[in-house]
Amino acid sequence: MVAKSLVIIISAAILVSCASTRTSLKQYAGIDSKIEQRDFCGAIEQIREAKDKYYSKKEQVLYYLDLGMLNFYAGNFQQSSEYLDKAENAIADNYTKSVSKAALSMLLNDNALDYAGEDYEDIYLNIFKAFNYLETGDFDGAFVEISRINIKLNKLEDKYRRMADEISKESQKEIQSGKNKFNNDVLGRYLSMLIYRAEGKRDDARIDLEKIDAAWQTQSHIYDFPKPDLQNYLVNSRKVKFNFNAFVGKSPVKKAKTLYIHTEKDLLIIASTETLPEGQTEIEGLNTIPWDGIEKGYHFKFQLPYMEKRDTQVGKVKVIVDDFPPVELFKIEDIGNIALQTYKIKEPIIYVKTILRTVTKGLFAKKRKDEIDNEMGSAILSFAARLATDLAVDATENADLRISRFFPGSVLTGEIELDPGTHNIKFEYYSPSGTLLFTDDLGEVSTLRNGLNMHNSFYLK
Repeated sequence: MVAKSLVIIISAAILVSCASTRTSLKQYAGIDSKIEQRDFCGAIEQIREAKDKYYSKKEQVLYYLDLGMLNFYAGNFQQSSEYLDKAENAIADNYTKSVSKAALSMLLNDNALDYAGEDYEDIYLNIFKAFNYLETGDFDGAFVEISRINIKLNKLEDKYRRMADEISKESQKEIQSGKNKFNNDVLGRYLSMLIYRAEGKRDDARIDLEKIDAAWQTQSHIYDFPKPDLQNYLVNSRKVKFNFNAFVGKSPVKKAKTLYIHTEKDLLIIASTETLPEGQTEIEGLNTIPWDGIEKGYHFKFQLPYMEKRDTQVGKVKVIVDDFPPVELFKIEDIGNIALQTYKIKEPIIYVKTILRTVTKGLFAKKRKDEIDNEMGSAILSFAARLATDLAVDATENADLRISRFFPGSVLTGEIELDPGTHNIKFEYYSPSGTLLFTDDLGEVSTLRNGLNMHNSFYLK
């Protein structure tokens, strides 16, 4: 009887740990090799087949973002925009839900809530929809997407201030969002400048150029690489201007960091740890938070997500046109920098909300374990029940690591003036040491005398 009861208790704990409180990455198994082989149709099919098993309704934003970007690389520009449209709508809906369910979010693991997207995802889906429109020559459609970027950036800080206020009201703890230090996206301005130039609107193009220059002055924490010289872009020429964009690397991922809470009277002491190369663990940092009503002697554990950039193999990209000397492209956007910077706005909310949830659940678990000790006569059953309670609490505090996987890490660009006619174009990707990694041969390309001659390439490694 004791053994049977023990099995039931442990099984219940295991079931809890397997519930919807963990981030699944199984849908991406083997997909990097498909992308490296440029088998984007195979990657699209893999994501579609994973929909029912690994993309529940609360992960629909991820599903749409993943398929939107994979279809972009596959050259399916209409399908890409359709999926990115769905992602944008779902992000807006899920944000509205998250504010209205502020109280619930303090009790549930974030993994159990509808994924509302990262802010950089919400921004760059408009960028890539603009690229999709430009591929079909639809300048008006591209302008609509670029204008949405500016609207979203202007509302970014207010968006999280509202969420922080709602949670503060429900929890009776003061929570503040971070400050928005990103309000001028260079890649969006750059596309806008090129479109205005193609339409002959030089004054509007010059305004965008001035705003691009300003970004390096006011947002040096994001644009921490050399500012490109774009002055010649607005100089009239009898030749045709060709623009080249290279998308390299991959956007950031999320990882989990484990922290510990030790309580003193009316005080929480938060400790983070790190593992040293020799395998030892040491305290990395301490933080204290006043917490009225808490007694001394409690110990809790929780996880926080953090964002980390992914390395790229690419050190430089060159474009070769016909037999002319290669032209090296320059970096114009570090998507990883923007992802990390915008994440900082909501990071304080995640931090305090997770601590609130951890303390609440931890105190409840302690109360429940005391009741178990009083109710159960068997020491073995009592131990098993208390262990199951701890496992259940720990299982519901896994960090929310959901994030889309297929945005590039950075964008490089450049311009060449050519005679009208047909030209052979190649992109060459090199490692930092100068080793040729990949050649993307676009073949013969005809020029447009009036319009935008833009050509894209990508190497997502």
